Amino acid sequence: QVQLVESGGGLVQAGGSLRLSCAASGHTFSSYVMGWFRQAPGKEREFVATISRSGNTYYAVSVKGRFTISRDNAKNTVYLQMNTLKPEDSAVYFCAAAKSVSIRMYDYDYWGQGTQVTVSS
Repeated sequence: QVQLVESGGGLVQAGGSLRLSCAASGHTFSSYVMGWFRQAPGKEREFVATISRSGNTYYAVSVKGRFTISRDNAKNTVYLQMNTLKPEDSAVYFCAAAKSVSIRMYDYDYWGQGTQVTVSS
């Protein structure tokens, strides 16, 4: 069982930056692939980024070059650095844990409660 708690969301102007954190409970964090997803009102939850156990990263086209996912296994934490934010990045951001690398939400076994990111124009 893995419990995930996100933090770092908030209100930011377009062009600004935010860093999201996701703290995981348990002693098996390093054995999981970690991902970030987001869901805007009226839209389906979508893949943002994922990082493998060895640190390989994958990004959605819409965020590549602006967002960076990283992990600190010693702190049981995964991060999402978001730069050059756009109003269309506004959403609830969720972190999730999976056994293998995937961009599909259905492959992730554990989810956090989400943190709101709002980007004003």
